[in-house]
Amino acid sequence: MSTLSPPIKTHLTREEAEEIRKRLGREPNPVEWGMFDIMYSEHCSYKSSRPMLSLLPSRSPRVVVGPGYDSGIVDIGDGYVVAFKVESHNHPSAIEPYNGAATGVGGIVRDVLCVGARPIALLDSLRFGNPRSGRTQWLFKHVVRGIGDYGNCIGVPTVAGEVEFDSSFETNCLVNVACVGLAKREDIILAEFKEPGDILVLVGGPTGRDGIHGVTFASKTIGQQSEEDRPAVQIGDPFTKKLLIEAVLEALKTGQVRGLKDLGGGGLTCAASEMSFKGGRGVELNLDRVHVREEGMTPYELVLSESQERMLFAVNPQGLSQVLRVFEKYGLSYSIVGKVTEGGNVSVFFQGEKVAEVPSEILAQAPVIRREAKEPSLPADGQNYPTPKEPENLNEVFLSLLALPNIASQEWVFQQYDHEVGVRSVVKPGEGDAAVLRLLEIPKAIALKADCNSRHAYLDPFYGHAGALAEAARNVVCVGAEPVAYADCCNFGNPEKPEIFWQFKRGIEGLAYMGRGLGIPCVGGNVSFYNEDSETGVAVKPSTVVVMLGLIEDLQWITTLALKNPGDCVLVVGETRPEMGGSEYYCEIHRINQGRPPAAEAAREKASLQTVLKAIRAGYVSAAHDCSKGGLAVALALMAVQGKLGLKIELEHVPCRGVTRKDELLFSETYSRFILAVNEENVDVVLKLASREGAPARKVGRVVDDAVFLLQASGTPVIQVDLAEIEERWREAIPRIMEGKN
Repeated sequence: MSTLSPPIKTHLTREEAEEIRKRLGREPNPVEWGMFDIMYSEHCSYKSSRPMLSLLPSRSPRVVVGPGYDSGIVDIGDGYVVAFKVESHNHPSAIEPYNGAATGVGGIVRDVLCVGARPIALLDSLRFGNPRSGRTQWLFKHVVRGIGDYGNCIGVPTVAGEVEFDSSFETNCLVNVACVGLAKREDIILAEFKEPGDILVLVGGPTGRDGIHGVTFASKTIGQQSEEDRPAVQIGDPFTKKLLIEAVLEALKTGQVRGLKDLGGGGLTCAASEMSFKGGRGVELNLDRVHVREEGMTPYELVLSESQERMLFAVNPQGLSQVLRVFEKYGLSYSIVGKVTEGGNVSVFFQGEKVAEVPSEILAQAPVIRREAKEPSLPADGQNYPTPKEPENLNEVFLSLLALPNIASQEWVFQQYDHEVGVRSVVKPGEGDAAVLRLLEIPKAIALKADCNSRHAYLDPFYGHAGALAEAARNVVCVGAEPVAYADCCNFGNPEKPEIFWQFKRGIEGLAYMGRGLGIPCVGGNVSFYNEDSETGVAVKPSTVVVMLGLIEDLQWITTLALKNPGDCVLVVGETRPEMGGSEYYCEIHRINQGRPPAAEAAREKASLQTVLKAIRAGYVSAAHDCSKGGLAVALALMAVQGKLGLKIELEHVPCRGVTRKDELLFSETYSRFILAVNEENVDVVLKLASREGAPARKVGRVVDDAVFLLQASGTPVIQVDLAEIEERWREAIPRIMEGKN
C-alpha cells in the first residue's frame, strides 16, 4: 500500500492518509479525499481534544442533551427547555472581521435552531491586541459592527458579553459567540437520520464557492500568507436567516420533519455524514439538484462549500408537500437532494455517476491524536521578579485602573447592539453581573453570562480555567439565579506544540474540577486551536470562555448591582488574599506579567455562592456584585457609579488572610468574593447565614446619600474620589481610545 500523501492538496498528515486507505480498503478518489480533508480537520473532528473533553462532567437531572450535538439542552421545568451553544469564529474574523464575525453569529443561531428551539438571545466574548494599534482598532470596529448588524437584522438581542485586550491577541483576535434558544421539551429534534426513505431537502441560501476549506483554514496558524485564505471566509445574509428561522420553526410544527442539521463548517459533507453516523443509516446525495449561486461548480466544490444560511432536513415522504409549502410561503429556495438509505454509507452522485461512497463512520470518526503535553518553562512561580513598591498615591492608581480597557465601561460595544428586541430583557448590559431574560411562555427567567480571564489562565491554566467557571457562576448568582449548566469555548495556540497542549490539558482539568465541585454540568462547547502567528510564533494566551445559564423561578429574586438605598450596610462575603499574579494592577500599573494568580477552590466558591443565593432569595439583598478584574476597589466603585450613591468603607473590616499591604487589599483579584448591599436590620441574619455556609463575611461600611467615594483605614482616607470623576474615567476610556484621544 502506498505511503504517499493524497494526490490532491489536503491538510491530512501522511499517517492519516494511510489510515484512511487502510479503513476504506482502497485509494480514495479526489472528491473523497476532499471530504476526508475537512472531516479530519481539527475544527470538525476534535481529534486532539476529544480525550480531554471527556473529563468534563456533563450529567445532571436537568440535562436533556449533552455534548456531541448541535446544542446542549437543559430542562427548566413546566415543559420547557433551554438550548444553548458557544462557538468560535476566530480565523475568519482575523482576516475579514465584518463577515467573519457576522457569520459567526449566523452559524451559532443555526446550531440552536436545528434542535427545534427559537433563538432568543446572543452573547459575544471578544479578545483583541493593543487597543491603540491600527490593526486592533480595525478588527475591533468591524467585528463589533458585524455582530451588531447581523443580530439586529435577525431580531435576536445581544444581551451579554465581554471584551479583553492583550498583546497576545494582536494577530489572532478571538471572536466567540453564543446563542440561547427556548423550546417545548416535546418539540426537540436531533441531527440524526433514522428512517430509510426519508427525503432530504436542502433549504435556504444558494450554494457558492465561498467558504470552501473554511474548516481547514481554521485548523492552521495565521501568517503572512493567510490573506490568500480570504475566500474561505463565508458571506452572511441576515435577511435570509430571519426567513429561515421562521420557516424552520413552522416546518417543525407540521410533525413531518424527522431530522435537521445546519450546514456550517464542513458544509454538506459534514451535515450528511454526521446525521448518517448518529442515526445509524446511510444517505444518498444527488449534487445535480443542489441550487447554486455560481455556474459550473464541481462535485468537489459542492460537497465542501460552506455557504451560509443553509439547513438540511430529513422529511417523511408522506408529509413532503406540507413541508415544502412552508418554505414556499417564506420565499425560500430549496432542493430535494437525496434520501436516507439502509446501511451506513454516504453515497454521492453527480451527472449520473457515483463520485463518492464512504462509510459515514469513517468520515465522522477521525482517529484520535494523543498529543504530548509538557509544562512550559515560564517564570510563573512567583519567585522571579521583585515585589513592586507600594504606590504612595493609591487614589491615582485607582483612577488609572478604572480607565484600563479591560475594566472600563463597554458601552461603546453594547450600544451598537439591539439588546431589547423581543421584549424579554429585564437586566440589560451594564445593569447587573449577568443578563436576565423573562420567559414570556412561563413565569420564570433565565440569566446568562460569558466569562474568561486569559491572564490568569496563562499563568496557571488549571486555576485560570476553574476560576472562569466559578466567576460565571458568581455572576449569575448575583442576579438571583441558580447556575444550572454551562458551555465552553476553548481557544489555544498550536496543539502540536507540547507546551500549548499542556495548557489545554491543565485548563480542561481545571474546568472539570470546578464543575464537579459546584455540581454544574458542561452541555457542549467548541475547541479552537492554531490561534497562533506562524511568523512570530506568538500564541494567544489560553482563553476558555465559559457561558453560564442560570434559572430564576421567581421574578422577585432578580437583583442588580446598583446601590439603591442610602443607609444600607455593605457586606463583603469571602476573604481577600495577596494573590496578585495576572491582576490588572500588576500587569498594567507595574508591567509585571508573572506571579501566582488566584487559587480557585471549589469548597470556598460553593460556600460563597450558597450564602449569596440564599440571602438574595430571602429578600435580604438590594444590590450584589462579584469581585473580579480590578479587585475590591473597582467592584465597589461600579456599584456606586451605577446607583449614583456614595460609599464609606472601613478597610480594616474587610475579611482577609495574609494581606499586609493596602494595594493587595484593594486590587487583588482573589476569587470567591461578593459585595452585598443589605438593610441594617438584616445584616446579622446574613452574617449568620454566611457562617452556617462556611463563608467569611463582615460588614465593611455604608451607602451614603452624597457623591463621595471613601475607602479608609482606621479613619485615614486611602482612596477618596468624587463619583463624577470615577464615572468619567470609567465611561469615557474606550470611546477616547477609539477616537484617538488617549
